[in-house]
Amino acid sequence: MCDKQEQNVDDTAAAAQPTDEAAQAADDLARELLHGLGFCGHYLHFRNGGMSGRAPIICLIAKRGGQMSQQELGASFELKPGSLSEVLNKMETCGLIERKRNPEDRRQLTVRLTDAGFEQARLEQEGRTKFRAEAFTCLDDAEKLQLLDMLKRIRTRWEELDA
Repeated sequence: MCDKQEQNVDDTAAAAQPTDEAAQAADDLARELLHGLGFCGHYLHFRNGGMSGRAPIICLIAKRGGQMSQQELGASFELKPGSLSEVLNKMETCGLIERKRNPEDRRQLTVRLTDAGFEQARLEQEGRTKFRAEAFTCLDDAEKLQLLDMLKRIRTRWEELDA
């Protein structure tokens, strides 16, 4: 009787083991994919100044003719006023921008690029253009389109997970 029960336990364990191995392999693969995506996100954030750091702010102001309201900047980057002020203070200290009260609405500050700010924006944009030209040269056109499709599907799925 004990031998038969032991055999049943062994059979059950054997049947479950491939599932466990398959689940472990799937988990390992998911970890590796997330690690790779994490590296890409980290690289882009620090290589391109993130989404709300100095570089994208300078580039946006330059694209908008060299000046924007501080409120518009905050909305463009979804930054809280305190966080934006901290970044702008550093940029002002470096001589890249100047802030002045809007004469029509004294509650608003206008952020203007200085000559040094325009030069920095030009250099940043040059670097970004060069990076875009080189970033995917390891892929052929079909692979680029396939990657784009996969990234869109991943994004859609992750947005569903957040819902």
